[in-house]
Amino acid sequence: MIAKEIMTKEVITVTPEQTVKEVAKVLTDNKISGVPVLEDGEVVGIVSEGDLIVRDKKLNFPNYVYFLDSVFYLESFEKFEKDFKKMVGVKVKDIMTTDLITVSPDTSVEDIATILTEDEVNRVPVLQDDKLIGIVSRGDIVRYISEGILD
Repeated sequence: MIAKEIMTKEVITVTPEQTVKEVAKVLTDNKISGVPVLEDGEVVGIVSEGDLIVRDKKLNFPNYVYFLDSVFYLESFEKFEKDFKKMVGVKVKDIMTTDLITVSPDTSVEDIATILTEDEVNRVPVLQDDKLIGIVSRGDIVRYISEGILD
């Protein structure tokens, strides 16, 4: 079994310029947990429920030590900056994940399942010649398991 056999072909997408409120409505109206972000027909990111709910978490400034006129962070300042940007973001481009993992139409379901679990993502866009042709989510794999296709 390969990606093109189980992928969702009619992919709902958003643009980087849409607002956070608009993407939240897209997710809830379509009962989905994430969408690819397209700009000029190219996938430039993904926005998920996780990207939205980080806006409501407590923001903790990383612990640091001041020594010899220098600041040494004991925790990741990069993560703090990333979370802060998402918390104050107004547009999709401010909160989307840009470190993308994609697959081809011929990627095996086993490889996709490995990516989803090891990289802790819930969906992967399916690209052919750098164009979005589908998406495979955990739900797509579970659906096919339930239908006995993976026996």
